[in-house]
Amino acid sequence: MKKSFIIFAALLALASCTSLKEEFEPVFTLKYPEPAKTAPADMKANTTIAELAARYTATKPWDVKENIIISGVVSTTDRPGNFYKSFYIQDETGGIEIKMGKNGLYNDYEPGQRVFVKCKGLTVGMYGYKTGNYGGNGMVQIGFTDPSGEYETSYIENQLLIDTHIFKGEVGTEVVPEVITESQLPGKNDTQKDNKYIGRLVTLKGLKYAKEVFVLLYLDSNKDKKAAENRVFLSSSNVASDPTCGITTWAMSKTKMTEYLTSGRWDAFRVGSGNTYTGETLGDFKGDGTYPGVEKNAYSVSQYFKMGSKEIQVRTSGYCRFSDVEIPESVLSGRATVDITGILTLYQGSIQFTVNSIDDIVINE
Repeated sequence: MKKSFIIFAALLALASCTSLKEEFEPVFTLKYPEPAKTAPADMKANTTIAELAARYTATKPWDVKENIIISGVVSTTDRPGNFYKSFYIQDETGGIEIKMGKNGLYNDYEPGQRVFVKCKGLTVGMYGYKTGNYGGNGMVQIGFTDPSGEYETSYIENQLLIDTHIFKGEVGTEVVPEVITESQLPGKNDTQKDNKYIGRLVTLKGLKYAKEVFVLLYLDSNKDKKAAENRVFLSSSNVASDPTCGITTWAMSKTKMTEYLTSGRWDAFRVGSGNTYTGETLGDFKGDGTYPGVEKNAYSVSQYFKMGSKEIQVRTSGYCRFSDVEIPESVLSGRATVDITGILTLYQGSIQFTVNSIDDIVINE
């Protein structure tokens, strides 16, 4: 009798566990209603992007206290990973970066979607400004006040602030990039108020590889990133004998960067930046061959191209899905040119170009 009771109790417990398991498993036998969609924002812009950029004064972030509304169509997507925590919108006068501070923005802001920005309470600043004959303007952008003072703007991260300032409108057709020529490229001191193509999605045709790259490595990203003893420039200004630094990919993932580093091809590059060098080289950090004193991380790369006499930096993130894609040998050797569609920007007076995906790069054999 006792044995029968134990068996009965065990069966009862098993049935209970099965019921409990089933209770918390999803059941896909019914068609559930889709989440309610927010109605598109119904408002009008009272200021163009160029007019907003014109209010900015170099090196002086502008905290907007007026009821300014700008509007534009989303021209970028962070889905392939080449844009990070921000997206661009554009109108007929120019484009501007909205520093959102969130990942997966493609879920909320689709290419072709109308977006309105209530600028009052936000900050208009510039990223990448440099004084002097070898410098120039960066990109006028909109975000929030940077409490650290390191940058002129920071990300709009708080959801309440996002909902207060950024409003989604109708989703229309995606932006059609305009093909522009060398003469239409911006000068080093231009902003959106001077050149309507800055910040917009455009196509540049017939670019020829300039056989040069630029990468900024940090020995330790937890230390001062502006300190010469913590920086290594992979560039022609460091070791002029190899301006490509042996890099044949659009960017470098962590794995690819480690592969390049441990090959020894960068051993001659000096530690330091600009005209300040420590007297050490990357080879001095080799150790047992693993370079223990050098940070292995994904790194962005600027691959240089020429459009006539103008130099274009095609900037690619080491975290994007196509970072390790090899540039075809026909392009590297100069036998083929490329047509590239992307966002046209400035950094320290130099022209930079950022693509949404690898599909935006067309090889002309």
